[in-house]
Amino acid sequence: MEYMRFLSGRSNQDLAKKVAAYLGVHITEMDIKRFSDGEVFIEIKESIRGNDVYVLQSTCPPVNENLMELLIILDACKRASARSINVIIPYFGYARQDRKVTPRTPITSRLVADMLQVAGATRVLSVDLHSGQIQGFFNMPFDNIYAAPVLLNKIEKSYKGDNLVIVSPDAGGVDRARWFANKLGCPLAIVDKRRYAPNQAQVMNLIGDVKDSVALILDDMIDTAGTLCNTALAVMNNGAKKVIAAATHGVLSGPAVSRIHESVLEEVLLTDTIPLSEQGVKQGKIKVLSISSLLGEAVKRIHSRESVSSLFI
Repeated sequence: MEYMRFLSGRSNQDLAKKVAAYLGVHITEMDIKRFSDGEVFIEIKESIRGNDVYVLQSTCPPVNENLMELLIILDACKRASARSINVIIPYFGYARQDRKVTPRTPITSRLVADMLQVAGATRVLSVDLHSGQIQGFFNMPFDNIYAAPVLLNKIEKSYKGDNLVIVSPDAGGVDRARWFANKLGCPLAIVDKRRYAPNQAQVMNLIGDVKDSVALILDDMIDTAGTLCNTALAVMNNGAKKVIAAATHGVLSGPAVSRIHESVLEEVLLTDTIPLSEQGVKQGKIKVLSISSLLGEAVKRIHSRESVSSLFI
């Protein structure tokens, strides 16, 4: 595409290659090196002067390394006289630190927003932000797109007509779960849980009927999978005949993969916003769906000044 340059950091190169193929462009050559003390060095090997640059980098684990690498890429683009610098962050790290929950704590997602702007970003594109209010931390256009069409297509093909019930694992995910339930024409159930520490929650009550159903637990991300597996067990104990799960971001930190393996879950659907670890690849319950076409179409519409929201509305 004319005057477009597509760059990729190292956090999600497979997804970047698929997006570039969808757009019909090559990934601009770039040297990414680390000095012996760990400092990152970036050199863009092609001229990007006067071009609209699109940089794809998920700030997934190792979060701080990938974030710093992204910031340095943006600074290199700015100093190379790019016309615009559009940052594609499929998974936006630090999104859960979006407000002060106790005294003397940071709002780290705002800090990340400030760093991206100072580094040279002129637009941000992300997928399924954990908290929509993060968009307000940016003084630039921000497109928060949804992986729902990709997940919905798979769920319709595999499970529609199987007495499906959509389960929201907490009150915060009800809107997302209701949207899926309406699209699929199936009932909705909600789990009432209490979070007493980061990555630790206890299922209290299940609101809704899941008896003799295929229960689909729907969330935006799976981190340590503790809440997911506890929810799945609670749903099975309430009479479901099968429990599956779907989420956009598979963070899968700590014991997540082993917990999923040992759980009552029969299948877990994820997208490729975060590359699956080697352990996750070997886990047969986890299936990965690609959002490359969705991201590619969003980038194409941004570049041609067309509507992005019409992808979902």
